[in-house]
Amino acid sequence: MWFFGRKGASGFTASSTAEEVARGIDGSGLTAIVTGATSGIGTETARVLALHGVNVVMAVRNVDSCKKVKETILKEFPEAKIDVMELDLASLASVRKFTSEYNFLGLPLNLLINNAGIMATPFMLSQDNIEMQFATNHLGHFLLTNLLLENMKKTARESGTEGRIVNVSSEAHRYVYREGIRFDKINDSSSYSTMVAYGQSKLANILHANELARRLKEEGVNITANSLHPGAVATNLMRHHAVIAGLVGWIAKYFVKDIPQGAATTCYVALHPEVKGVSGKYFSDSNIREPTQLSADPELAKKLWEFSLKITETK
Repeated sequence: MWFFGRKGASGFTASSTAEEVARGIDGSGLTAIVTGATSGIGTETARVLALHGVNVVMAVRNVDSCKKVKETILKEFPEAKIDVMELDLASLASVRKFTSEYNFLGLPLNLLINNAGIMATPFMLSQDNIEMQFATNHLGHFLLTNLLLENMKKTARESGTEGRIVNVSSEAHRYVYREGIRFDKINDSSSYSTMVAYGQSKLANILHANELARRLKEEGVNITANSLHPGAVATNLMRHHAVIAGLVGWIAKYFVKDIPQGAATTCYVALHPEVKGVSGKYFSDSNIREPTQLSADPELAKKLWEFSLKITETK
């Protein structure tokens, strides 16, 4: 569509692809973790990072399926450095196991791409008895980031290279419960709304990145944290709503990004030199955008941080 061609300050547009925004960038010597890399924009993000020399660890729930994805990438680019490790973000125990194994291996970490997510699921609880969308989209990534942060600090210090943490959020963060985050009603099934609960988890992704950016800056650490909207992308996220998924498939060629376009903003924020030193920002179409007032609320971000810390430390 015509509006896909509007250029922002970065020079990129909604129609730019992940390969286009990463063109000419040498990622050799960098190591990245990409969650949810078995399909969709996670796979494309991992593929493009690997094509540019980044050592990519695909952190996924289904290891066997991801190994097939790895083989496909290696057929295209035999020199790619890719590993697959098991990670179920709906289980805090799995997150702890993954980070323990990763840190034990002594691998450095420059880029953490918190990409995995579920969308608009029926009400259900995670293994830790937390509403599934909030648990998977936010809490799993919150704990993952916290447990990998010392590794990232060490890597940034020893390599002299800026570390980057990227939270894949969504414009759905604009459609949330009135209070934004329902701290006292996370597990309230009686008032649960599939899409509004999704928006709540995506708002949490932005608040998490903002508070993390503030803390890293205060500490003087050479690591940035940002969030982004990948765009409306034709993926399997809407598998829990067959009618909507069918409608999306029908209109996709007119209004929805394809997967290479959907992964562009992630690759831009993770790799592009223009983003060096930029932290606590929200991106869309590979450009800085304005999120909602709620997502920019520092007190709400601090409250979410403490709330998340308490849950992840006690579960």
